[in-house]
Amino acid sequence: MSKPFSHHLEAFLFGSRWLQAPLYLGLVFAQGVYVFKFLQELVHLVSHTVSLSEVEIMLIVLGLIDVVMVANLLIMVTVGGYQTFVSRLDLDDHPDQPEWLSHVNAGVLKVKLATALIGISSIHLLKTFIEVGSKMAQAPDAFSLTKLEHGVMFQVGIHLTFVISALLMAYTDKLMNSTLVLTKELEH
Repeated sequence: MSKPFSHHLEAFLFGSRWLQAPLYLGLVFAQGVYVFKFLQELVHLVSHTVSLSEVEIMLIVLGLIDVVMVANLLIMVTVGGYQTFVSRLDLDDHPDQPEWLSHVNAGVLKVKLATALIGISSIHLLKTFIEVGSKMAQAPDAFSLTKLEHGVMFQVGIHLTFVISALLMAYTDKLMNSTLVLTKELEH
């Protein structure tokens, strides 16, 4: 007996998830670009250490931390997204399997991404605060505070938007999980 058309359509639709695999591979290449950028900045830091001020060193180091955090974000999206949306990774016996990967789903992934974005935003905000403080210390009278205040307030607003969004996503995920648990309990 031949299978109905709907079965073939469903198999085709389910198989279409593999179209995302090249996208995740592209993110691996993007991470390679970040590795190159990190090494370039590290060489700059080491080769100019004597001539750089403490503030300049701090800003470069914060830039390095920023690159690492973006790379971590890329790993979460690549590995977690592939595991969630394309195919399970066969890593059960792998000693380096990340702990978070064993219980990743779309909700967990969104919350992890949101918290990673908050971390990246925090680094950018800290860099801005350090740059503002440095400029104010060098030339307090010649400093255009209103233009700078708008830029800083804009960045603070973006950061707060990330924080509020992450809190709302985490709360929504918690509500959804508690609703699922309650539904399962009522079924039994």
